[in-house]
Amino acid sequence: MNKEQIQKELQFKAVRSSGAGGQHVNKVSSKVELSFDIYQSLGLSDQEKERLLLKLDARLTKEGILKLQSDQARSQHQNKNLVVIRFYDLLQSGLKKTKKRKATRPTKSSVEKRLQSKKIAANKKTNRKPPELD
Repeated sequence: MNKEQIQKELQFKAVRSSGAGGQHVNKVSSKVELSFDIYQSLGLSDQEKERLLLKLDARLTKEGILKLQSDQARSQHQNKNLVVIRFYDLLQSGLKKTKKRKATRPTKSSVEKRLQSKKIAANKKTNRKPPELD
């Protein structure tokens, strides 16, 4: 992953933020939308693109564009910084390789504890029943 190249490929768009805020919010475009085209990126290798397309599938458009937005802060510059930080965090988590789980067996003592607790629970339930009178 080439961060300098990816930084050049990011596209930003400033739009008006929604919600309460009075007259000022209607005049200022403080919300920032970030767009990143994974297919056209020169900063990612083919393997990285495949991994991102699989892991971030729910967040991508049909064209393979990742869109993020931020309207947390009142300032456009702060929102831009926040959305870039979130973008790189998302890329890092998307590119992280998941470790395969190694199947392990439970220890002897844990099996014994589990069986013992099951016996105690079973005894509790049998003691709750009314006695059988012959």
